[in-house]
Amino acid sequence: MLLARIFRGGCRRREAVKKLWARSIHDNRVWHQRTEVAMQDQEDSTRLKDAPPAESPQKSPVCSYNEWDPLEEVIVGRVEGACVPPFTVEVKANTYEKNWLFFAQNGGKPFPMEHTKKAVQEVEEFCNILQHEGIVVRRPEPVNWSEVYKTPWFESPGLYACMPRDILLVVGDEIIESPMAWRTRFFEYRAYRSLIKEYFREGANWTTAPKPTMADELYDQEYPMRSVEDRRKLAEEGKFVTTEFEPCFDAADFMRAGRDIFAQRSQVTNFMGIEWMRRHLEPKGYKVHTISFDDPNPMHIDGTFCIIGPGLVLSNPDRPCHQIDMFRTAGW
Repeated sequence: MLLARIFRGGCRRREAVKKLWARSIHDNRVWHQRTEVAMQDQEDSTRLKDAPPAESPQKSPVCSYNEWDPLEEVIVGRVEGACVPPFTVEVKANTYEKNWLFFAQNGGKPFPMEHTKKAVQEVEEFCNILQHEGIVVRRPEPVNWSEVYKTPWFESPGLYACMPRDILLVVGDEIIESPMAWRTRFFEYRAYRSLIKEYFREGANWTTAPKPTMADELYDQEYPMRSVEDRRKLAEEGKFVTTEFEPCFDAADFMRAGRDIFAQRSQVTNFMGIEWMRRHLEPKGYKVHTISFDDPNPMHIDGTFCIIGPGLVLSNPDRPCHQIDMFRTAGW
């Protein structure tokens, strides 16, 4: 919905967007006439219900069950103070070899001012567009990300608060704070705590997933990646830089569709993290489906697979879904 609203304001190909939106509205009407839709999961058959679970007795200012409903309020991140992450094993596994020297030489330092300045201008203009569309825009607090912090297992500077989608997942009236997987993002939640506490006081539910220690055991310290081609081969073999030592996940590796939530195992989300989410949400009436893609570097499902309307998926053709028959069986 957000993209359609912006395109309608004058971007090219708006007619194509209008047609897509019209199709989405039609599908939405058809979708809500159904009471159940059959979907074949990887392991068993389930029944899908489009009606969201019942809300808590206290009215919550937070209420979102999918990725396509009209946007009313949003948190937009901040670029200010962003720092280059140190060249650790988890950073190396998610970047290109042409940039490795930059990370090695500049880890812990602010990003180049000329880049940061442009990014700040673009984000501010994005906020301006949203506000002119009548959307309430909230922002995280500024944080000094160059400050080095130390735990019993590691020490690291911070990174940024640019991407709320990575750390916060809204499921119904609940805000789930993700544990993350990069050491530079361990304390990223600090930038959002004031906002989350405000939503909580007004009636939203708030859950913080178990914080990982991010000890050395969470990472494959010998991850044999010397090039992007190595990473592709490792991904095909189901090998990732994060291990199953403890749960970890980014919120951006989960995609919502009413009672159904789709997740992927990635460089930053392990199976223990997906299992934690499953055990947390299934008693509340949700079904967590694990899906995978032909992706040489899986990291955040919404870069590959976006549900943009009832029964309508926008998928990256270069990264096909291995479980596509599950969606076809459901009539998508």
